[in-house]
Amino acid sequence: MTAKVDAKKRAKPSARTKVPRGEAKGSVREPTDNDDEREEEEPELASDPETFDTEGEVVDDTDPDEVDDERRPAEDAEPSDESEGDAASERGLAKFDALQAYMREVQRHPLLSADDEHKLAVDYVKGGQDRDVAARLVTANLRLVVKIAYEYRRAYRNMMDLVQEGNIGLMQAVKRYDPYRGVKLSSYAAWWIRAYMLRFILNNWRLVKVGTTQAQRKLFFNLNKEKARLTAMGIEPSHAEIAKRLNVAEAEVTEMDRRLARADASLDATVNEADGRSTTRLELMPSSSATPDQIAEGSEFSALLHTELGEFRKTLSGKDVDIFEKRVVADDPLTLQELGDQFGVSRERVRQLESRLMGKLREHLRANFGDAVGVGGA
Repeated sequence: MTAKVDAKKRAKPSARTKVPRGEAKGSVREPTDNDDEREEEEPELASDPETFDTEGEVVDDTDPDEVDDERRPAEDAEPSDESEGDAASERGLAKFDALQAYMREVQRHPLLSADDEHKLAVDYVKGGQDRDVAARLVTANLRLVVKIAYEYRRAYRNMMDLVQEGNIGLMQAVKRYDPYRGVKLSSYAAWWIRAYMLRFILNNWRLVKVGTTQAQRKLFFNLNKEKARLTAMGIEPSHAEIAKRLNVAEAEVTEMDRRLARADASLDATVNEADGRSTTRLELMPSSSATPDQIAEGSEFSALLHTELGEFRKTLSGKDVDIFEKRVVADDPLTLQELGDQFGVSRERVRQLESRLMGKLREHLRANFGDAVGVGGA
């Protein structure tokens, strides 16, 4: 058997039985008479590096360096640009927590002991407000700002905005801190930090400011709390009762309750749709400009008034003429003192004469126009 195989190898050393495509590897096909012809006609079919000898054993005589790129292991293949782009996009979709990144940065700044803080505060006051000393005091208390901001996380969702405003309050506290009063900087700064945070929440609660006066600011932060407290006590939270307990006017409570109960409304929002045309709130608001009929009415009334003033002028004499022309209808009226100097009387006397003249004019216009015009507050 062995001699027979050796004879075949000597006769044709490169002739091995190839596994045709479509047959599973590891199975041996019986040789036929057409094998040599198929090898000569289709030499490219034997591209698989694994071939079988006549005994059915696997023989691999291919040089590993000549293996095609398609047959190399996946870890040896160079990543394509598409795979790199997919990996980069997956990394880009990862959520970035700005607050956690900020906290990691804040923790790099060490805290100060009570003695070191007092010494730095004294140096800041005596040294002409050195910026480096102030920066050291501020950075050592940045954790306090974040702690206070967490107290208002339900009132305002964006924590970073609250932290930013609190940091401004912290800087103001360091600037105004007096180390000789025996109060810790953190205790003093907490009031400034809260004040800046609360002011920011009030100003940014809505697009339109909810509260501007002191009473409105008090109601903004305490109205709902007082309602809940009175309800828990079994007391009807009426506007009068809340105003009494918070020491504000009842009208202020009513106004703030109405503001807090309503949301902002856009003037461009559609309120009605008819005949395929939408109507916005802005279109329903009264126009500030006069209509054509109002312009015509005003022009006609001005002409009549000018005529009646001319008629009234003819009924005057003496000082009344000067007062009428130089005080009542003048574009640049004289003062009472200037007229008093001209007449040689006191300014009080000129005021009395003007008051009497305005009474006469009022009666004249009422006789011609009725109550359509008011003169001198009438």
